[in-house]
Amino acid sequence: MPAGANYRIADLILDEHSVVRRSPDVEHERKVAIFDLLEENSFAPVGSDGGPYILHLAIEENRLVFDIRLEGDVPHGKVLLSLTPFRKIIKDYFLICESYYDAIKTAAPAQIEAIDMGRRGLHNEGSQTLKDRLAGKIEMDFDTARRLFTLICVLHIKG
Repeated sequence: MPAGANYRIADLILDEHSVVRRSPDVEHERKVAIFDLLEENSFAPVGSDGGPYILHLAIEENRLVFDIRLEGDVPHGKVLLSLTPFRKIIKDYFLICESYYDAIKTAAPAQIEAIDMGRRGLHNEGSQTLKDRLAGKIEMDFDTARRLFTLICVLHIKG
């Protein structure tokens, strides 16, 4: 990561223009991811002189859009990623999350723990995929990638 200037996301705006009603569990995950991301993150667009940054995160035409802006909403650059490498991970992650939320209501602790380990493993895989796909475009630490992956999943819950 570059040293000196402020390489961090100071505000995040999710493009939720076509969001459907989310479950309380998903809404909670969204709020926690945004809160944690804004509290602590490491985000450095390659070639940038520093932020802090305002990140507009959206999905447009099967692409993930990182619309990076500076204070005063001044455009600073856009990074577009194909969503294709994320499709299977996100689908599997949704399935295991559904199993997890069902399990916490009735399953034995050992079952819940096993499902949660799988859930965390898929989340880590998605986070690493995001980090790898952004290499050479945006540098970030793994925790920042994890929180952004959570928000990418939230953006996929659309009608």
